[in-house]
Amino acid sequence: MDLQQFSSAIEQICEEKGILKEKVIETIEMALAAAYKKDYGHKGQNIRACFDLKTGKVQMYQLKLVVDESMIKSEEEITKEIEAGAQEHEIEEKELAEGEIRRIRFNPEKHMMLEEAKKINKKIKLGEELQLEIEAHQDFGRIAAQTAKQVIIQRIREAEREAVYDEYKNKEGQVVSGIVQRMERGVVFVDIGRTVGVLFAEEQIQGEYYRLGQRLRFLILEVQKDPKGSGVLLSRSHPKMIAQLFELEVPEIAAGTVEIKSIAREAGSRSKVAVASTEEGIDPIGSCVGQRGTRVQAVINELGGEKIDIIEWSGDPAKFISNALAPAKVLNVEINEERKLAQVQVPEDQLSLAIGKKGQNVRLAARLTGWKIDVLTGERKVAEVKEAEIKSEESADAKKEKKTDEKILPQSGEDARNSNSAEGGKNFGKKETKKTKKPKKDKK
Repeated sequence: MDLQQFSSAIEQICEEKGILKEKVIETIEMALAAAYKKDYGHKGQNIRACFDLKTGKVQMYQLKLVVDESMIKSEEEITKEIEAGAQEHEIEEKELAEGEIRRIRFNPEKHMMLEEAKKINKKIKLGEELQLEIEAHQDFGRIAAQTAKQVIIQRIREAEREAVYDEYKNKEGQVVSGIVQRMERGVVFVDIGRTVGVLFAEEQIQGEYYRLGQRLRFLILEVQKDPKGSGVLLSRSHPKMIAQLFELEVPEIAAGTVEIKSIAREAGSRSKVAVASTEEGIDPIGSCVGQRGTRVQAVINELGGEKIDIIEWSGDPAKFISNALAPAKVLNVEINEERKLAQVQVPEDQLSLAIGKKGQNVRLAARLTGWKIDVLTGERKVAEVKEAEIKSEESADAKKEKKTDEKILPQSGEDARNSNSAEGGKNFGKKETKKTKKPKKDKK
């Protein structure tokens, strides 16, 4: 393979795997160094290769750490460590967390004394690495070539994992399009481009069914770094999914003139979205709904027919709570700041609408506003007030009658009884007169 073909092969790998060219060249240099050490190197050597893609030339260097007497272990210390059962790799050089060098076992293939290093490079300092050029070889054996191949494969895989992680880590919280690849025990695996995302059962929309080859949109919930590969966790039930879909469908939200203040969602059933405008003259609800409902309908279709209520956000808690209970009409809202409690009065015929099916409407309104909401009917309260007024009026009338009776009772003594008896006697006399009237005798 000539240099041009080699260069085009590198570019192809970069394009397919999404890896930077510098990473690929670095991998090739590591593979060449490993192959050189396998065939021509000595134990303990630290080899570095420099590959020039333009000329195709390879230069080999041996690296040596510059040390002095204070950094070298004595023979007695090494003997004691060996007698204690320490392995050779355990008594080799290691760096401290502070950046200092531990006392090391001197190896001429890895270390060089400061005096000798100064003869080669006058500016070299203690603890630095001295780079010595060595003879480069182009002919490698089968084992060395196999070693280089394994290094390249491993390093490219690692670079690919890092590139995928970096790409999708920046996309956390965003919506991506993917194709359902396979399903295993309720877990859905989705092809989202350069990697496969995982949609667990708890992040799926309740009652939603998936089929192979189906294209859907998913929210990137979290990206995890794993030795086997980057794990991308997806979601379709998260409230942020609705916010991202509206941002794609509504230009005003993408531009920042309309803001989504809060979202309350029961995935697959119903959601409430509170929106507000940052500029005068822009209707936030109308912007989200769109002409003839096209914008909100696009979001509903993506979520499988989930109902979405768009309400206007307000800084006044009472007004915001009243809006949140839509489509029910609210008569009055009483706020208790200490208990974070709102008592809402609605008409009798609006009670079931305000509460919703199985309490869904008031539950979502409470989540949306952050207030505990108690729903009361206005008619019942008015009826209680009227009943209390009637009772108070009756008690007042009773008191008046009692006072009147107390005033009348002194006059209705013997005089009253005499007058009644007199009247009674008069009537009795008339009646008696009628009864005692004798019939006229017939004249013969």
